[in-house]
Amino acid sequence: MNPRAHPLVFQDAVITEAVQLVEEAGPLDDAQAVRQAMALASGGSRLIAERARLLAQRIGLADELARARAWAPWVLLALVALIVLGGLALAGSVVGGGERSINVVVALASLLGLHLLTLLLWLFGLLVPLGSFNASFGWLWLALTARVAGGKRGQAPILLRAATRLLARARLLPWALGFASHAIWSLSFAVMLAALLFALAFRNYTLSWETTILDPAFFVHGVQLLGAAPARLGFPVPDAQTVLSPLAGAAGQRTWALWLTGCIVVYGLLPRLFFALVCALTWQLRKKALSPDLSQPYYRRLLARFDAMAPRQIVDADRGSPAHGAATGLAAGETTDTLMAIGFELPDELPWPPAALDAALAQVLRIDGSAPARRELLDALARLRPRRVLVGCNAAASPDRGTERFLREVASFSSECRLWLLGGRGQETRDRWHAWLSDAGLEGIAASDTPEAALQGWTR
Repeated sequence: MNPRAHPLVFQDAVITEAVQLVEEAGPLDDAQAVRQAMALASGGSRLIAERARLLAQRIGLADELARARAWAPWVLLALVALIVLGGLALAGSVVGGGERSINVVVALASLLGLHLLTLLLWLFGLLVPLGSFNASFGWLWLALTARVAGGKRGQAPILLRAATRLLARARLLPWALGFASHAIWSLSFAVMLAALLFALAFRNYTLSWETTILDPAFFVHGVQLLGAAPARLGFPVPDAQTVLSPLAGAAGQRTWALWLTGCIVVYGLLPRLFFALVCALTWQLRKKALSPDLSQPYYRRLLARFDAMAPRQIVDADRGSPAHGAATGLAAGETTDTLMAIGFELPDELPWPPAALDAALAQVLRIDGSAPARRELLDALARLRPRRVLVGCNAAASPDRGTERFLREVASFSSECRLWLLGGRGQETRDRWHAWLSDAGLEGIAASDTPEAALQGWTR
């Protein structure tokens, strides 16, 4: 099985991450989901995503995500409507006064102040992660969507946490949230400029500046400095005489109005459009990284289980063939305090369970090696996740690929697996089984032919 990660669509990646978050509180019963995933998908990340999809359908995560996707456009539309109304309110605060007198300095600060503050915070967040603090409309959109779709008791917060963690790991979180924020700001500035130009075109306003303690030369330099960039796009800049004149004529008022409009375009609308484009391009370049991190222990254990259950093309390896990978089991914290003893393909003359097992207080099973019996056993192991498993085998038998596959499957559902060789004792028998275990990559499974060695420390 190739464990290399393949790119997943964003929805599948979020579901996979959300199932991992759910299983942090305790593993789910996934025996059926694992078998169905192996029948429907291939490849490391595809198998994991298919298993997560099946589990998400069972626990309601898939329905929660569908509701969130259905609500997201409406929440975004409502947020855009609020921002548009805010833009109209800002424009109205500038040109809606009864005196029809506009202080250009106050107008510029009120129209660009919050925008510049949030833009600087976003740029700062690209260099220094801001943690849980996020002052963007994109984050507000996601949070409101999760609240509306899931309510107070839904699983939408898990999906929100999964999405943000996935985006953060792919280094896409500030870009994804930034795109939504910049797009909303761009729309707000477009509406604001339309309202401002309409008012300035059809009503007569007097634009001026006022100060009590600042030197007039300060405003002359400030107006020229701020107007340098808009001037490159053709917007006029008031000269010193116009700035110093308390009541400029019609031509001067027109210059003031176009200077104010140019500042809003250059320092408000254009930066938001530019950064929205940058965010969109960054998403396209990095979206392939939205896949499970298969190097995490959680995914390595899942891949080991899939690998143990996969059919083998080569059964009994030659001396010159490469060795199989080592068997991988569960961590101690992922198992229950259960002991299991399994008799595997034992002949009738070998009784099971032996009398020595009575003191071990283990759950005892015996299977003949048939496919239905093995599936039933694996389902039980997936459900119980025992701490230790003892497998009894016929010492006189020759271990083959069926024995190897069975031991790998059992080991993947427990934290310790041992082998008890029944019906024969002797150094030659032990050496033969130990050599086979080593060649098969199963050195972690201890093999003993005496009850004392097999059951050493085998108590609850």
